[in-house]
Amino acid sequence: MAAITLVCPACSSINRVPAERLAQVPICGACHKPLFTAHPLSVNENALARHIQNDGIDLLVDIWAPWCGPCNSMAPHFEQAAAQLEPRMRLLKLNADTAPASMTKYAVRSIPTLLLFSGGALKSQKVGAMTAQQILQWVRCQTTT
Repeated sequence: MAAITLVCPACSSINRVPAERLAQVPICGACHKPLFTAHPLSVNENALARHIQNDGIDLLVDIWAPWCGPCNSMAPHFEQAAAQLEPRMRLLKLNADTAPASMTKYAVRSIPTLLLFSGGALKSQKVGAMTAQQILQWVRCQTTT
Protein backbone atom coordinates (compact mmCIF):
# COMPACT_ATOMS: atom_id res chain seq x y z
CA MET A 1 0.00 0.00 0.00
CA ALA A 2 0.99 3.62 -0.40
CA ALA A 3 2.97 5.44 2.24
CA ILE A 4 1.75 8.73 3.67
CA THR A 5 4.16 11.46 4.73
CA LEU A 6 3.64 13.00 8.15
CA VAL A 7 5.45 15.79 9.95
CA CYS A 8 6.35 14.84 13.52
CA PRO A 9 4.63 17.17 16.01
CA ALA A 10 7.60 16.89 18.38
CA CYS A 11 10.69 17.31 16.17
CA SER A 12 9.28 18.32 12.73
CA SER A 13 10.98 15.38 10.99
CA ILE A 14 9.19 14.04 7.93
CA ASN A 15 8.11 10.41 8.25
CA ARG A 16 6.72 7.93 5.73
CA VAL A 17 4.01 5.74 7.22
CA PRO A 18 2.15 2.96 5.40
CA ALA A 19 -1.49 4.04 5.08
CA GLU A 20 -2.72 0.87 6.76
CA ARG A 21 -0.63 1.68 9.87
CA LEU A 22 -2.09 5.13 10.55
CA ALA A 23 -4.51 3.82 13.18
CA GLN A 24 -1.73 1.91 14.99
CA VAL A 25 -0.19 4.98 16.69
CA PRO A 26 2.84 5.39 14.43
CA ILE A 27 5.98 6.88 15.97
CA CYS A 28 8.59 9.23 14.55
CA GLY A 29 11.66 7.56 13.11
CA ALA A 30 13.87 10.38 14.44
CA CYS A 31 12.64 11.18 17.97
CA HIS A 32 10.48 8.06 18.60
CA LYS A 33 7.51 10.10 19.82
CA PRO A 34 3.94 9.47 18.58
CA LEU A 35 3.02 11.14 15.29
CA PHE A 36 -0.52 11.67 16.63
CA THR A 37 -1.50 12.84 20.10
CA ALA A 38 -5.33 13.18 19.81
CA HIS A 39 -4.82 16.88 20.59
CA PRO A 40 -4.48 19.90 18.32
CA LEU A 41 -0.89 20.96 17.70
CA SER A 42 0.00 24.64 18.23
CA VAL A 43 2.10 25.86 15.31
CA ASN A 44 3.77 29.02 14.06
CA GLU A 45 3.75 30.14 10.43
CA ASN A 46 6.86 28.13 9.53
CA ALA A 47 5.49 24.95 11.07
CA LEU A 48 2.13 25.51 9.37
CA ALA A 49 3.86 25.79 6.00
CA ARG A 50 5.85 22.60 6.71
CA HIS A 51 2.67 20.68 7.54
CA ILE A 52 0.81 22.02 4.49
CA GLN A 53 3.69 21.06 2.19
CA ASN A 54 4.48 17.67 3.71
CA ASP A 55 1.55 16.09 5.55
CA GLY A 56 -0.12 13.51 3.34
CA ILE A 57 -3.42 13.81 5.20
CA ASP A 58 -5.94 16.63 5.39
CA LEU A 59 -5.24 19.46 7.84
CA LEU A 60 -7.78 21.42 9.86
CA VAL A 61 -6.35 24.68 11.19
CA ASP A 62 -8.00 26.76 13.90
CA ILE A 63 -7.04 30.43 13.52
CA TRP A 64 -7.53 31.96 16.96
CA ALA A 65 -6.22 34.59 19.40
CA PRO A 66 -5.86 34.47 23.20
CA TRP A 67 -7.99 37.60 23.70
CA CYS A 68 -10.88 36.30 21.54
CA GLY A 69 -13.85 35.11 23.63
CA PRO A 70 -15.46 32.97 20.89
CA CYS A 71 -12.03 31.42 20.15
CA ASN A 72 -11.61 30.47 23.80
CA SER A 73 -15.12 29.02 24.00
CA MET A 74 -14.46 26.92 20.87
CA ALA A 75 -11.06 25.60 22.08
CA PRO A 76 -12.39 22.60 24.07
CA HIS A 77 -14.64 21.66 21.16
CA PHE A 78 -11.70 21.75 18.75
CA GLU A 79 -9.82 19.55 21.24
CA GLN A 80 -12.70 17.03 21.22
CA ALA A 81 -12.78 17.06 17.43
CA ALA A 82 -9.06 16.24 17.32
CA ALA A 83 -9.62 13.09 19.35
CA GLN A 84 -12.22 11.95 16.83
CA LEU A 85 -10.59 13.05 13.58
CA GLU A 86 -7.03 11.81 14.11
CA PRO A 87 -5.36 9.96 12.42
CA ARG A 88 -7.39 10.67 9.27
CA MET A 89 -6.75 14.37 9.70
CA ARG A 90 -4.27 16.53 11.64
CA LEU A 91 -5.62 19.46 13.67
CA LEU A 92 -3.46 22.54 14.13
CA LYS A 93 -3.88 25.82 16.02
CA LEU A 94 -2.36 29.06 14.71
CA ASN A 95 -2.38 32.25 16.81
CA ALA A 96 -3.56 35.07 14.52
CA ASP A 97 -1.59 37.64 16.53
CA THR A 98 1.72 36.00 15.62
CA ALA A 99 0.88 35.05 12.03
CA PRO A 100 0.18 38.19 9.97
CA ALA A 101 1.50 36.69 6.72
CA SER A 102 -0.84 33.69 7.01
CA MET A 103 -3.78 35.95 7.81
CA THR A 104 -3.14 37.82 4.56
CA LYS A 105 -2.31 34.75 2.48
CA TYR A 106 -5.51 32.92 3.46
CA ALA A 107 -7.71 36.07 3.60
CA VAL A 108 -8.63 35.58 7.25
CA ARG A 109 -10.77 38.58 8.24
CA SER A 110 -12.39 37.31 11.42
CA ILE A 111 -11.63 34.77 14.13
CA PRO A 112 -12.14 32.04 14.94
CA THR A 113 -11.70 30.73 11.42
CA LEU A 114 -11.19 27.11 10.40
CA LEU A 115 -9.06 26.40 7.34
CA LEU A 116 -9.26 22.97 5.72
CA PHE A 117 -6.27 21.93 3.60
CA SER A 118 -6.22 18.91 1.33
CA GLY A 119 -3.32 17.88 -0.89
CA GLY A 120 -1.33 20.95 0.14
CA ALA A 121 -4.01 23.44 -0.93
CA LEU A 122 -6.71 25.37 0.89
CA LYS A 123 -9.97 23.55 0.20
CA SER A 124 -12.43 25.43 2.40
CA GLN A 125 -12.77 27.84 5.29
CA LYS A 126 -15.43 28.54 7.89
CA VAL A 127 -15.75 31.59 10.13
CA GLY A 128 -17.27 31.49 13.62
CA ALA A 129 -17.22 29.43 16.79
CA MET A 130 -18.58 25.90 16.56
CA THR A 131 -19.24 22.97 18.85
CA ALA A 132 -17.36 19.71 18.38
CA GLN A 133 -20.39 18.22 16.65
CA GLN A 134 -20.63 21.18 14.26
CA ILE A 135 -16.91 20.92 13.48
CA LEU A 136 -17.24 17.20 12.73
CA GLN A 137 -20.31 17.76 10.57
CA TRP A 138 -18.63 20.57 8.61
CA VAL A 139 -15.49 18.48 8.06
CA ARG A 140 -17.60 15.52 6.92
CA CYS A 141 -19.43 17.71 4.40
CA GLN A 142 -16.18 19.18 3.07
CA THR A 143 -14.30 15.90 2.75
CA THR A 144 -17.01 13.78 1.11
CA THR A 145 -17.23 15.87 -2.06
